[in-house]
Amino acid sequence: MNTRLYALDNLRAVMMWLGVVLHVAVIYMVAPSPLPWHDNQSSEMADILVALIHSFRMPVFFILAGFFVTMLVQRRGVRGMLKNRLMRLGLPFVLLWPVIFVACVVLALLFVHRMVRGTWGLDVSLIPPRDDAPKWNTMHLWFLWMLVWFCLFTAALAPLAQAVPPALRAWLASAFERLAGSAWGFAVLAVPLALLGASYKDGMVMASGAFVPPLAEWLHNGLFYVFGLAMYGQRERLLALYQLRWLAYAGAGLLCFVAALTLVGLKRDHGVLIPSFTFWFSLAYNACTWLWSFALVGLFLRYVSRASPALSYLAQSSYWVYVIHMPATIGFGALLYGSALPALVKMALNIMATTAVALLSYHFLVRSTPLSSLLNGRRYPFTRLGVPKAAPS
Repeated sequence: MNTRLYALDNLRAVMMWLGVVLHVAVIYMVAPSPLPWHDNQSSEMADILVALIHSFRMPVFFILAGFFVTMLVQRRGVRGMLKNRLMRLGLPFVLLWPVIFVACVVLALLFVHRMVRGTWGLDVSLIPPRDDAPKWNTMHLWFLWMLVWFCLFTAALAPLAQAVPPALRAWLASAFERLAGSAWGFAVLAVPLALLGASYKDGMVMASGAFVPPLAEWLHNGLFYVFGLAMYGQRERLLALYQLRWLAYAGAGLLCFVAALTLVGLKRDHGVLIPSFTFWFSLAYNACTWLWSFALVGLFLRYVSRASPALSYLAQSSYWVYVIHMPATIGFGALLYGSALPALVKMALNIMATTAVALLSYHFLVRSTPLSSLLNGRRYPFTRLGVPKAAPS
């Protein structure tokens, strides 16, 4: 299978855009927000959206990341893979993180000043201190930071993988194929994630944004990354299987998601004492994670597997959308703060405004400039605003 998998490019682009929805929804949650900025209006729909998107978005990212790393190793060798990933992930992080960090801090201070004093201003003392929050935060770019390290680990361990006897390597590949393709595999894969999640207050491993993340974050995200690494070797059977079963996976994932929410509701609303609550909640939630990850891969392979001008453009812009969206969501959230509009209307306005700013800035400031070479490995000819012809891949 040497042809380009447009379905996975398109899936990655959609996951990037869902980051806009997620980080806007956090502003309007009813539950306590992990972030210091919050609107004066809230909606339980925002809480559901956050839980829903969080359940599969980053796991899908890491599965795809591992998949494409193995593809690069097969095509370019370990050194070629590492050079590519350092240029596409490491260098953008080094150059863009300081700018995005400063922008997010300034906009967050403005937002919190409006919340507390009703005026625009900058006052660091208004941000409540958190012992568990690192001073220097990778923010939403933590994915790039962690993925660079995963690629370095992959390159460092590659010689050991080559030293594995062929018979053992074949047995491991066969065992992985049975696990990843079986009807019970998702449950087995969910158990270690549930054990990790049980050590967290809410049963979910959350990104700290620290430059040295806790071990639980490495293990949690690393499992999805390693799954993607191994999936490439079994791609023909597994991708066909996920395409065939996507609806069944989606339905089973929904049942697990409802079970997780039911456990939360019983504990919150009725005070039901559930022994080992965090473990059982985390097991149901992470079972949903695996099932929906498989379902999304299969869904996009089945229905969104061809290149088109619109989808190609969105895929090309998705990296920039991912980088720039966080400060935009904070800024538009601050502008909408205090408005009498319902929370869901504010959410919709923020999502649309952030998306528009991200795409317009990509088109005029990134697409045909050196920034595009930095993010996508190439520049694209400047065109009039609109959907351009799909670029050759």
